[in-house]
Amino acid sequence: MTGARNQRLERIEHEIVRELSELLHKELKDPRVGFVTITGCKISPDLTSARVFASPMGDKRATSQTMRGLQSAAGFLSVELGKRLGMRRTPTLRFERDDSIERGVKLTNIIDEVQRADEARTHHEQ
Repeated sequence: MTGARNQRLERIEHEIVRELSELLHKELKDPRVGFVTITGCKISPDLTSARVFASPMGDKRATSQTMRGLQSAAGFLSVELGKRLGMRRTPTLRFERDDSIERGVKLTNIIDEVQRADEARTHHEQ
């Protein structure tokens, strides 16, 4: 029984990520919310609350504003989510910053830099 329950929660989490991504792109008009990717969601077993992981892009100020804007819009987004998903009980949304995309970009840049340095050193040795 727990396997089926976990699958149900995972399906709901996936739908929340998909719908929130669309809502942010098409419906949210808050100027504080810049470019942001919803990377995941963890919903409580009783469906009353959801931690939503968001990866904002930009400098420190822009990402901070985006996170404040998301938290400020949580009520609106929760209501809209309820309409779209047809849930009896819509979870309270709490946005948490996810820096994994930013860390990935930085790591890729470091790898590219090291690779260019290696190529330059190899080219000079020939």
